[in-house]
Amino acid sequence: MTTRDILLDHPRLRSGGSRLLGAALLVAVGGFALLGPLLITADPAAQDFGASLAPIGGDHLLGTDHYGRSLLARLAHGARLSFGLAFLTMLAAAVPGVLLGLAAAWKGGWLARGLDFLATVVLALPGLMLVLLLLAFAPGNYGPLFLGLALTLWVEFYRVTRAATATILVQPQIEAARMLGFGPGYILRNQVLPAIAPMIATLSAFAMASAIVAVSTLSAISVGLQPPTPELGSMIVELLPYYAEAPVHVLLPAALIFLLVLGLQLVAQGERP
Repeated sequence: MTTRDILLDHPRLRSGGSRLLGAALLVAVGGFALLGPLLITADPAAQDFGASLAPIGGDHLLGTDHYGRSLLARLAHGARLSFGLAFLTMLAAAVPGVLLGLAAAWKGGWLARGLDFLATVVLALPGLMLVLLLLAFAPGNYGPLFLGLALTLWVEFYRVTRAATATILVQPQIEAARMLGFGPGYILRNQVLPAIAPMIATLSAFAMASAIVAVSTLSAISVGLQPPTPELGSMIVELLPYYAEAPVHVLLPAALIFLLVLGLQLVAQGERP
């Protein structure tokens, strides 16, 4: 085996290559989601029945759906919606999850027991069931969907942060910092947070991927965001009856979901030993 083969087979290099590919996918899809709605002049909701199911190319770069709406415009707005909603959901889950995990590990006692019980209660409910319960009060709205996903995902941030912080707080350098008079703020900022940051970043990528899949799934079964909102999951369902006439049109939103989730999953891969 040559040196080149050994290097290419190194686990860290393979992992780094996967994350690089994932980052490239996210940059490409994220750029399309952010810049597409600004650069594409077509209205994603404008109907033109004379151009129904127009093929790729010609007047419409990616064709049109059964209402004659531009698929390029709808895909750009749908990608922005999915990516933006997933990012906000991740933040809404990560911030309280990490803060509560730090507090439980630092304080312990009744606070940790109470938060553990709350996390157990949330875990006892199936994730999508909790989202559906909130959506029942305002079906098709962003608020309940966003809140339900955040309430489902914060538990993982809490549990990972609590377990990792509890391990770090018993290490000698933490005891030394306490003996030297450093307060909780200094220890958490300079010792704990840098140590758990890679785990939180990995969990954040997984949370965004889960949110994208959940939003698409709920919209596909008509309990999430409703048409004519350009959402990728609902676009698939709307175009599915016309698969025989325009199979590529059905695959376009599915491919965009696949690329988004694949990019996040590749970026989320941690270092292998």
